[in-house]
Amino acid sequence: MKYKYLLAGVGFMALMSSCEFTDISPKDSLTDKSYWGKAEDLKLYANNLYTMFPGPDYNLDSQSDDCVSTTANATLFDDVTVPGSGGGWSWGNIRICNFFLNRYHTAVGSESEINRYVAEVRFFRALDYFSKVKSFGDVPWYESDLKADDKELLYKARDPRNFVIGKIIEDLEFAAQWLPTPDKAGTGRLHKYVAYTQLSRVCLYEGTHMKYHNESGSITSQALLEKAVKAAEAVMASGLYDIVKATDAGCGQQAFEGYPLYYGNLFIQEDLTGNKECILPRIYIKDLLMHWLGRDYAKKGLGYSKDFLETFLFRDGKPISAHKEYDDATLEKELADRDPRMYQIINNPHRPTLIDLEGVHVWESQNIAPNQGVSGYNLTKYLSPIPDQNEANSSTYDWFLYRYAEVLLNYAEAKAELGTCTQADLDKTVNLLRDRVEMAHLSINPVVDNSVDYGYSISPLLYEIRRERRVELATEGFRWSDIVRWKAGKLLENPKTYLGMTLSEESMANYPEGTFDGRKVTIGGKTYLKIYEKALDDAGRKWSANDKRYLSPLPTDQLVLNGNLTQNPGWEE
Repeated sequence: MKYKYLLAGVGFMALMSSCEFTDISPKDSLTDKSYWGKAEDLKLYANNLYTMFPGPDYNLDSQSDDCVSTTANATLFDDVTVPGSGGGWSWGNIRICNFFLNRYHTAVGSESEINRYVAEVRFFRALDYFSKVKSFGDVPWYESDLKADDKELLYKARDPRNFVIGKIIEDLEFAAQWLPTPDKAGTGRLHKYVAYTQLSRVCLYEGTHMKYHNESGSITSQALLEKAVKAAEAVMASGLYDIVKATDAGCGQQAFEGYPLYYGNLFIQEDLTGNKECILPRIYIKDLLMHWLGRDYAKKGLGYSKDFLETFLFRDGKPISAHKEYDDATLEKELADRDPRMYQIINNPHRPTLIDLEGVHVWESQNIAPNQGVSGYNLTKYLSPIPDQNEANSSTYDWFLYRYAEVLLNYAEAKAELGTCTQADLDKTVNLLRDRVEMAHLSINPVVDNSVDYGYSISPLLYEIRRERRVELATEGFRWSDIVRWKAGKLLENPKTYLGMTLSEESMANYPEGTFDGRKVTIGGKTYLKIYEKALDDAGRKWSANDKRYLSPLPTDQLVLNGNLTQNPGWEE
């Protein structure tokens, strides 16, 4: 049975609303001076930080080469302007964390009791800072909760990203040391393997970012990649997690013969708390806490790109370039004998999408329209066929905050980057993911495929590990970060990253006459669905060697307020 602890508000925001506190503590109210007395106080404060975790979202990879949307993405088409304010340059969460970290010492309790909640707060500080580093690069590091008279700190310059990453790692290593094991943490609460997973994510990101962006620092790329391996190993060695073949039970699914939904069912589980692939769930309960994903998903003008469809291997583990019989004249032909994850996340007749009023499982086709899919490849990864799950704010299936599949992929990629990946490493990582969907294994010497241009050469093995990551983690919010850290903007120059389905006579026959008028483009002898009015050679899809879009611009109001801040390269006005 699904259990959810309720985040208890304790008025700590009221504590933070003032920069100064009096010496006299009122007898009948909570004050900063009276609050920090015991471990339970620390727990209640930390509870409120859990709102920093993201909720279910269909739009996570809309800014990438995986998806196309009704409106052209401003970043991908180089149509972004420097914001006057906001833009992610916000320090409220950091101050909330530092407020705690500068006051918890007066609480009475054992070292393990106290440090457990210190670890939670430091985890969330690391989480927020990592997001800022990914967006802006260099950012000011703060360990105090800033007050209006802290002039020197308020107007400090940005610290080097390598220094800040070091501080993030310190926070996460502290969290991994002091957070309890899952059985002692409580359902839905942080534990040490969440910290190790986040640590592997941070170290893989920054280790590869340094390598491909040719950066240096006191913490080297190799050291970061080695930390990524060790953090992933800690999770893998726990014996608590596994890759799950999710059944149809409870998912409202009735798979077609020969088309099991072992992967697709994973993302519409009512209860992830007992799922061995879930390292940390975000939990939802009917009539208590529900979400909109079922209603929003696949109805918001988002579709997979043609390039993403061509990423999927055949079931024998070989790319389409090795299969001369490859035929994409219709979706049915395109799906034939391909990686089973393909039919499990794309709307097609082999994945039931609706239970009708008579209880019959049916496939519900979708048109190419702004309020549905726009590419002919409509998303169904998080779409439950249960009608109640698709009403407004009534979805109750849980959401993965951290999934074991990512840990395995982090491990395999870091080992490949270090040049130490073995067949045994592949068998305990990538090939576990392939076993779930009954795909051929990845070997240490895979078939060479040059269909994707990163703008530089990588080994065939690393090429395939990157492919596996793209497929397994599709629409889970990793793709843009991967493109940035790999310095792989070149991928976005491929026109198939913003084109839709192949327009053959067979495929067009399934749509009303006139649907594709003025929306066709021919490349390499094939005709594809054109999504945008922008020309295919639009300069905005070109990426320079040190393109400014790898970092976000600082808002202009902050540059005016603090003369020690400088704008990121290329964004200067």
